Order: sequence, then structure tokens, then C-alpha cells
Amino acid sequence: MFGRPSLSRTGSFSPENLGPNALAMIGNLCFTIFVVGVLIFTVIAATYQPEDPLFHPSTKITTFLTSTSNATFRSDNTVVKTGEDFMTPNQTAFATFINVTDVDSVGTGTILRHCEGDMDSPIDCSDPEVFHLMMKAAIEQFKDIHFYRFGKPVHGSNASTCDMAWRFRPKEGKTAAFYKDYRRFIVSRSENCSLSVVGIGDYHTGVNARKKRKNQKPGFEKTQPKQAEVISLPVVGETVNDTLPVIESEGSFSHGRYLVYVGGGDRCKSMNHYLWSFLCALGEAQYLNRTLVMDLTLCLSSIYTSSSQDEEGKDFRFYFDFEHLKESASVVDQGQFWSDWNKWQKKDGLNLYLVEDFRITPMKLAGIKDALIMRKFGSVEPDNYWYRVCEGETESVVQRPWHLLWKSRRLMDIVSAIASRLNWDFDSVHVVRGEKAKNRELWPNLATDTAPEALLSSLQYKIEDGRNIYIATNEPDTSFFDPLKDKYSTHFLDEYKDLWDEKSEWYSETTHLNKGVPVEFDGYMRVSVDTEVFLRGKKQIETFNDLTSDCKDGVNTCSTSSS
Repeated sequence: MFGRPSLSRTGSFSPENLGPNALAMIGNLCFTIFVVGVLIFTVIAATYQPEDPLFHPSTKITTFLTSTSNATFRSDNTVVKTGEDFMTPNQTAFATFINVTDVDSVGTGTILRHCEGDMDSPIDCSDPEVFHLMMKAAIEQFKDIHFYRFGKPVHGSNASTCDMAWRFRPKEGKTAAFYKDYRRFIVSRSENCSLSVVGIGDYHTGVNARKKRKNQKPGFEKTQPKQAEVISLPVVGETVNDTLPVIESEGSFSHGRYLVYVGGGDRCKSMNHYLWSFLCALGEAQYLNRTLVMDLTLCLSSIYTSSSQDEEGKDFRFYFDFEHLKESASVVDQGQFWSDWNKWQKKDGLNLYLVEDFRITPMKLAGIKDALIMRKFGSVEPDNYWYRVCEGETESVVQRPWHLLWKSRRLMDIVSAIASRLNWDFDSVHVVRGEKAKNRELWPNLATDTAPEALLSSLQYKIEDGRNIYIATNEPDTSFFDPLKDKYSTHFLDEYKDLWDEKSEWYSETTHLNKGVPVEFDGYMRVSVDTEVFLRGKKQIETFNDLTSDCKDGVNTCSTSSS
């Protein structure tokens, strides 16, 4: 019609097919959206890196520990904070230190009766007058510490020496801890029978006074005020008893209730990651009123090792205070546990309850009566991280017991020894260089701002000339800082290698702990000690707060890194 060809209708556009085709197109579109969504979720899961609360400043960490934010974590190689870092110093208890006026006045020398004709006889270290003389000499010599307890003196290495121990803390101490020292005193008797202290040995030289002897009379300390709160504080320098706890009998074992975590992807991660997961397990065990079966062997991440390889076979007790943990919580070594389990499990009809999904919350396990709950984790990260158990609704119910975990007192004793050699009268400077100083794109000013000339310029307004300065740094060549010696007495960690070499207490005790195999003073231990000494300086100068305008985490991150 009108010379125009007519259009033919194909089957696809026929009226009877329009409905089914539209439905098919809608179905395909929905399926495509579903597939894209799955892909996006997979990518997010594969790259999941939760935020680490421990990187916030100390003022924000406490807030985090009591917050309801996501219990997530991001790995890093910084030194972890532990329970004692969150303690508020008990100012009432710390105020009751011993003054010279509290010690019975004995003058500069004491006349001992009946000494005529007996000038060469040994000094009687148990004499109360000798005790008072030694206390007064210690208080007068060590002016930058407060004394809280003196132990009774005991005989030293010869007839003219006495060893005495005391509990103390630095006058300007910021950490909630006590310290113990024991030193050798040289006591001289003059012709008129008077006694005087003519010398006091170095830190921990009074080895005979290290351990309190049986039936030894109490020493001297001031009475604590009745209103003083009794709280457990670390005492650095005391003999460490971190032997493994033993379940005494079959009956005790069979009546116990246990929790164990098995497998997972937490092995060989950073120490931050390890603790975030371990404290989750410990928190769940406490919530369920169960004993935590713990593996005391650690894998030290390559970020801390001299070999740059992950290293198995490290002991929890090298890094943390196991004595405090076992006295404050119910824990057992897994080697001992499995030995007892294999002996008595069948005989006593002990059952195991297996949990293989981290989404099964501790609240759902509260009613389980079986002797052992085993959480078994798979091989797919990050769902096989232990800390996933404490996320979501669990976070507001199960609290990580930070107060149970303290730093190794053996490492802290090295810190105390370094500070004591500096008479607890030093300032500290933290100088970050290394890879950050080389990366001028992210830290454009760091290398220049931490050069010796720039440091001298910055420090002249912050630290007085002639002061002892402890420099905590990742700069391997400490001669780099030699220009500072013209104005300050500089000190570095490696200056104190004798504190962990083959002749040291630390070496002897850790070798014994490691069944006769010497223990390396590894990268984590070095950074831990370096950091703790820095924190005991009277003035503390930080790189990113005081020495450079660069941001800690790189360009344009100051607002986030400081939050």
C-alpha cells in the first residue's frame, strides 16, 4: 500500500513473546548484579586489614579498651603495650617513701662499744646500727630515686662488706611499677671504733641479698596509709619464678574445664597481632570460667629477626611475665595438658566439644558441660584469625584482660640496669631514620631534620648542655651522632651489651629456660628495651612531635596518625 513494503514480525517481537523475554532480561540483570556483588565481597575479604587500636596515642588506647568500636586489628612491628602501661600510678602508695629522717639518726659514723682490741674483726652486718648506717648512705647517694623498703643486710664477699636489697622507684617515674636493687657496701672501721660506708657497688652487685633467706627478719619500710588501695604492681628485679604450672592429681584434672584454640593463621605474625588474638582466647576462657590451654612456643615474625626469616621455637616467657599470668589467671601449658588428657580422658569419660566456626559466640558456649571446648581454625585468612571470635556482638561481652599481661621482668631488669647506670638522671631522644629517612616522597624533611646539625639546633632549646642523653634510634651507625658529644653525654643501647652477653644474668636464666640452648637477644627484645629506656628519661623528645614537621605515617596523615 502506497508503495511502501510491509514490515515482517519476527518471533522475538511477537506480542505473545514480549512477557517471557522481559522476565528473562530482568532475571539475567539480577544474576549479573549478584555475581558483581560476590566479586566485590571477595576482593574486600581478601584485602581485609582491620584497624589496630594499639597505634593510637596512650590517651586513646584506654578509651578504645572500654569502647564499643569494632574489635579489629592492623598488623605492624612496633612494640606492644601491655597491662602495666594502662595502670594509673597509685599516688597514695607511692607517696609513702622512706626519708633520711625516717631512719634512726646514727651520724656520719657510729661508735661501737667493746671494739677496742678487736679492730680487725669482721663487720657484723646484722647489727641494727650497721643497717641504719647503710640505709642512710643509700638514701644520700641515690638522690633521684625514692626508697620504699630496705631488706636486712647480709654478709658480702669478705669481712668488710655487707649486701643489702631495697625496693624503689625513680622520683619522676611515670610507670606504675616498683624496682628492686641489691648492692654491696664496703664498711670501714676507724681507730676510734666508728663505722662509715666508704663505697657502694654497682647495680645488682649485692648478690647475697638477692633472695630473702629463711627465717630472715623483716627489714624497714613505712606503714602504708589505711586508705591506700592494695593493687598488684610489677616489681622489676625480683627473682622470677615462671616454671610451668602442674595439675596436681587426676581428680583435679578430671574436674577441670578447659578451652583450647587450635590452628589458624596467627602464627608468625607481628607481636601486636599475636597478642590481640591471644588475649581474645584468654578473655573467652575467663568468660566461660575455663582454664586456657596455651601454647608457650611462639613463631617470631621475620620483622624482628636478624635472619629476616620467621623463626619458630621462641618461648612466651622470653617476652612476657608468665609468673604474673599464671598467678592471676587459670592457664596450663598445652604439652602438660595433652599428656594428662591422653592418660585420663578415656578412663574418666572426658568429652571434647569441637567448634569450627568463629561466628559461634562464647555466649552460645556458656552452657556446654564437656571437659574441653576446642576451637579449631581453618586455613583461609582472615577468617582463621583467633581475634575474629571477639568481634561483633561478642566485643561488648568478652573483655580482653590486658591487666594480666605484663612485659618480661627479665627484659625490664635490663631497662632498670641501664637507667641505674645513668643514675635515673637522663633525658631521652627518639630518632627515627632508616627507610623513612630514605623515602623523601612520604617524609620529605625527615633526613634533614634528624641530621646531627639539625638535632643540635633543635635540642639546644629543649635539653640543657652537659646532660646525659639516651638516644633510642633505628640508625645502625651510632657514630652518625658523634657531633652531639660536644654538648651532651650520649648513650645508646649497644653500650650496655654486657647486660645480655654470655656472662649476664639474662643469658644464664634464658638459657636455663630454653633447656640449655642459648637465646638470641633478638630484634623485638632490642626495640622493647630501647623503647622502655627512652620512656624513663626525665625529658622525652620524640621525632615526629618535636624534631620534624613530617607526619609519622607519611605526607598528609598527621591528622589521622595523631588521632
